Amino acid sequence: MTQVFFHCSNTRKVFLDHHGAVVRDIAEAREHATRLVQSFTNERTLEDWRDWVMHVNDDQGDELFVVPFTFVLGRSH
Repeated sequence: MTQVFFHCSNTRKVFLDHHGAVVRDIAEAREHATRLVQSFTNERTLEDWRDWVMHVNDDQGDELFVVPFTFVLGRSH
């Protein structure tokens, strides 16, 4: 089990995750990241999420992987 943090950014803004989540392995961290991206993008806002990226870091601050929101959203037509 390890603590991971899910920070989001684009070229104008950064949202830092100060709480994180405890996950069993990298696969669970990826599933959690995908659910978080879906949660953000399902909110009714004027935000265009296509240029956002989620950075998943371990408790030492090392980046484990990134999830571009377009990976979850798909490309616009």
